[in-house]
Amino acid sequence: MDTHFLQSFVMVIDCGSMAEAARRLDLTPAAVAARVKSLEEGLGTALVRRAGRTVKATEAGLKVLPHARGVLRDVRDLHAIANDDGPLGELRLGVSTSSLTGLLPPILRLLYERHPRLAVFIEPGSSSHLYHQVTTGALDAAVIVQPQFILPKACEWRVLVEEPLCLLAPASMGHRDPLELLASEPFIRYDRAMWGGRMADAYLRRLQIKPNERIEIDALNAIAAFVHQGLGVSVVPDWTPPWPEGLRVSRIALPPPAPIRRMGIIWTAQGPRAALARTLLEVAEIVWAVKG
Repeated sequence: MDTHFLQSFVMVIDCGSMAEAARRLDLTPAAVAARVKSLEEGLGTALVRRAGRTVKATEAGLKVLPHARGVLRDVRDLHAIANDDGPLGELRLGVSTSSLTGLLPPILRLLYERHPRLAVFIEPGSSSHLYHQVTTGALDAAVIVQPQFILPKACEWRVLVEEPLCLLAPASMGHRDPLELLASEPFIRYDRAMWGGRMADAYLRRLQIKPNERIEIDALNAIAAFVHQGLGVSVVPDWTPPWPEGLRVSRIALPPPAPIRRMGIIWTAQGPRAALARTLLEVAEIVWAVKG
């Protein structure tokens, strides 16, 4: 069985589209479709089905998917070992969207200074999604918001940075009281499906504040841009820089008990890549001990 067929199948399911999978694989949609069809013929069953403009896995495809990921990963590990990239091969790392530009780059820089031939696969996403990926074994580790519940015994957690929630307001309003702003100005809500957004919502509920909600969105950079344009105020984590350039916004401390978003690393403590995950942790702790 050609592993390229497996790769195309997995990419189609991950993207939900033949066209997007083709773009990422640098192939034509027809070539991707032909690969998936060849895999289906080899296995004797349909693996995907079209649902409008999207492509979804069939029941058989869902059963095959985790095994296909495992085969692809084993092949990557073989390449890494054969080329002396290290005994553990590739690290699969999840990174929450807000950490991609702030927390992660300096960690990767030191990691590659120490291990220049290391292979790292990075999957962006929400903290809740990445947490699930780690606990199910699809990822080895993830940089996420600290879960507010007990972790499975197979996983470990370490805090890297603390980001207190603050009121984000146009620069011209920086002198005003945060509670008065929340009561009087339109509110741009950080999506309550996100763990950080839930913290902001819980804070407002504790203070019995019912803001004049205008927008709800899962994109901290976009929220900052909306506030810059005077569309409203927001309660967001004072996230690790860089922030978007050229924005005239004020970050105003909230009255206690203002919650703190803790960003850190969750990883599987056992398994063939646990040592590599711990190497990542060691590097991350060095980076943020210096920055702290």
